[in-house]
Amino acid sequence: MNSVIDELRAQAQASGSKLSRSEQRVIDRVARRLHVSRDTQRAYEDAMTFGERLADRIAAFGGSWTFILIFLGLLAAWVLVNTVILSRVGTPFDPYPYVFLNLILSMLAAIQAPVIMMSQNRQATKDRAAAEHDYEVNLKAELEILALHQKVDTLRERQWIELVEMQRRQIELLERLLIDHGSD
Repeated sequence: MNSVIDELRAQAQASGSKLSRSEQRVIDRVARRLHVSRDTQRAYEDAMTFGERLADRIAAFGGSWTFILIFLGLLAAWVLVNTVILSRVGTPFDPYPYVFLNLILSMLAAIQAPVIMMSQNRQATKDRAAAEHDYEVNLKAELEILALHQKVDTLRERQWIELVEMQRRQIELLERLLIDHGSD
């Protein structure tokens, strides 16, 4: 296995390219016979702050059918209360064209949009970390496969050498038999 790692390092140096942080990490861990895989989801969630968790929950709720249905219900109630009920009883607090409702909706959109964008940015960061981890695991698997190929090739070479040696001995024995049989 170390010869595969040494070959990989030599190839990188010969080509003039520098190994990435991920590649160096995998090579070091393979050389020390350590695992590369880890739970990136848990590691990412453990590193999240309270604000990040809250933003993710708000974004998850804001993009759900529950939010849409509650929001539609509140809008319908607002219109119903201001147009039908309060206009018959007295003065509505936000008469048609619902200027106060528009202000509240604008403020909600102004707050909700950046929260959703923060959540999406974190999701993209988490996806990049997962992709990098996948690359590391795949690289380690490739290195392990190369090491296995090298071991199989080494075993096959030894077997060929042993087979050639065995054939040489058989030929010597056959020649002795021919010589011994020919002298009789």
